[in-house]
Formats: sequence, structure tokens, C-alpha cells
Amino acid sequence: MTRFPPPALGHDGSVVTPIRADELVVLPVRLHGIQLGRAVDVLLDREDGRALGLDVHCGDGVHRFLPLPTAFVADGELAIASPLVMLEEDQLSFYRARTFSLAELRGRPVERSGAPAGRLRDVVIGSRGAIVDVIVETDEGERRLAYDGTLRFAPGSRSAA
Repeated sequence: MTRFPPPALGHDGSVVTPIRADELVVLPVRLHGIQLGRAVDVLLDREDGRALGLDVHCGDGVHRFLPLPTAFVADGELAIASPLVMLEEDQLSFYRARTFSLAELRGRPVERSGAPAGRLRDVVIGSRGAIVDVIVETDEGERRLAYDGTLRFAPGSRSAA
């Protein structure tokens, strides 16, 4: 099942099956079936919360930035069309300084309209990297909330960047 559009559709692809970030970060990144690395974190835009790309730990031990529109999920992998879409470590640092790391946000309090909603567990990513849902942990278990203007990541003991 394809979750992100194949390369022919690129950034403007409109049909995307939403996927949990937890599912993304366990997938190998492959070029023509050759494994180049594994996604280890999702980087979220500080302004609108969109998923911009992935921190990929590559086989040579280097972390690289993979812009989300350059990859698609199919057959248990994050497939890319060219190794040139994976940006080098200094470019990853550039994006890390301007985004939120989902790994660092996990466990932070989430509020809906100012009231506690739970602790951030995961996000669901849809078309063009938009966060469509937020998964929170509550005393009753996991709860899925639509991501809208009423949701906020509350200040907590963990850093947001």
C-alpha cells in the first residue's frame, strides 16, 4: 500500500493515506531497493506544525535530512528516486535549528482549548506533511485528537527544540 505519492506526483500529490510518525521511523530508506539508512526522527515546522522531513541515520553512520516530499512509503520502505534528495549533516543541522523534533516533543502535555488533553504520544501525517491528528496518552489509554487551532503543546519539563 502506498502511503505517500510515488515520485511522479512529487510535492503536489494530493492523494495520501495518513500515517503515524511511529510507522515512518521504523522504515528503511531505500534507493532502488538498496537500503541507505533508517528514519529516526520527524522534524516539524515551528510555525504550522507540518512535518518537513526526516532525520535519517545512514549506513555510513552519518545523519542526513530527507525532505518529506521527496520520499514515498510503499512495500515497507521509504523509497527515494535519487541519493541527491538526502541532504548532508550540516543541512540537517540547519533544519534541526528551525524545527521541532518529534522525539523531543513526545511526552509533553497537550492542551485542547486550554484544558489538559493528555501527553503527546505521536502525530498522524497526511498530505504535504500536514499533521491531521495527534495521539495523546491519558489515564484511560491512547486517544486520537483532530489537529486544529485549539490544540497546543503545553510548557513542560522537556525542551521543545
